[in-house]
Amino acid sequence: MMKNYEQIKSLLKTKGQEHLLNGFDSLDQTEKEELLKGISAIDWELLEEKSVERNGEVEPLWGLTLKEIKSRYQEFEEAGAKLLREGKAAAVMLAGGQGTRLGSSAPKGTYDLGLTKPVYIFECQIKNLLEVVNKYVARVPLLIMTSDKNDGATREFLKEHAYFGYPQEDLFFFTQDMAPCTDFNGKVLLEGRGKIALSPNGNGGWFSSMQRAGLVEKMKKRGVEWLNAFSVDNVLQRIADPVFLGATYLSGNACGAKAVRKNSPEERVGVLCKRGGFPDIIEYYELDEEMANARDKEGELLYGNGVILNYLFQISALEEVAFRKFPVHRVKKKVSYYDGEKLVAPQTENAYKYETLILDLIRLLNGCLPFEVEREREFAPVKNATGVDSVETARALLKKNGVEL
Repeated sequence: MMKNYEQIKSLLKTKGQEHLLNGFDSLDQTEKEELLKGISAIDWELLEEKSVERNGEVEPLWGLTLKEIKSRYQEFEEAGAKLLREGKAAAVMLAGGQGTRLGSSAPKGTYDLGLTKPVYIFECQIKNLLEVVNKYVARVPLLIMTSDKNDGATREFLKEHAYFGYPQEDLFFFTQDMAPCTDFNGKVLLEGRGKIALSPNGNGGWFSSMQRAGLVEKMKKRGVEWLNAFSVDNVLQRIADPVFLGATYLSGNACGAKAVRKNSPEERVGVLCKRGGFPDIIEYYELDEEMANARDKEGELLYGNGVILNYLFQISALEEVAFRKFPVHRVKKKVSYYDGEKLVAPQTENAYKYETLILDLIRLLNGCLPFEVEREREFAPVKNATGVDSVETARALLKKNGVEL
């Protein structure tokens, strides 16, 4: 260990991070080993990566409207159902987060939305997927991405609830890669004696995390060609939707994105667009007033396809771009840190978390098909305890869709 210590000490000096070894001699053997292991695992390139500017002219990205989907519904459904029955689609639930904004440190998927009986977020998602599995007599692998912070609790919870009826042989877990947190001067934080402060590295890292877990190869051996990646918190999410799958497949695109029409030019959602000729997502704060209000000849917003984090990806296309570097997004957050004596819980934002985003993956592909869905049927995110996109609004929408709470 001593040789390793000297090497790490030398490395930290070149990185200006010598503070990580302050008090090293006071640690016990286990803490020393854990700290050295944590420092060795730091991806310094990630922390030093300059945020990449996405340049190029922004223009609308045309896709399938509800009207067009309805007119070709049978064609799309038949194509998608065939792929499902042939075992060519898998679902990937992005569930690495905790319910912090809901007042819980437990995995977000364990949150109970029920009023007269338990109705968990995980339960809603799995039941939505089981509807497809049962209707089309298909086997759809469900891959659940957890994080170091919630992996054990997630597995235990789902096991206790018998995976809400999902076939265990079609369930797979993998953990999301983690990234260190730093203060605003770039100094890596500790979260305890001998422990680097880590956080999940953003939803853009899901495919590389799958690769490292050996699950991409495992899926390919099963004949899987398409991955439906979706967020855990939208409880009306329609997963492995054959109409969406068939439409994306027939379009010839390597990617499809479910979207809802913005309810106003000011709605705070990212929208699908082209930037520099490539498919992209432009954030609401990037749209100036003129672009946000621009409309087509039928009066529809030109930038009106709001993404809901439900994407289809062709595995072969993802493998072609997986080696490419993604832009790194520095996100300001409140991060508890160890000051050498005690754990400090800040009252205001004090640190950067380093994340890659799924929207940057879309830009690397040859095309993306926007696929409009009904907002009140497929979009009920649980992000806040009250107000917009909250427990309250999700409950109302679940009831509207016939779910007993």
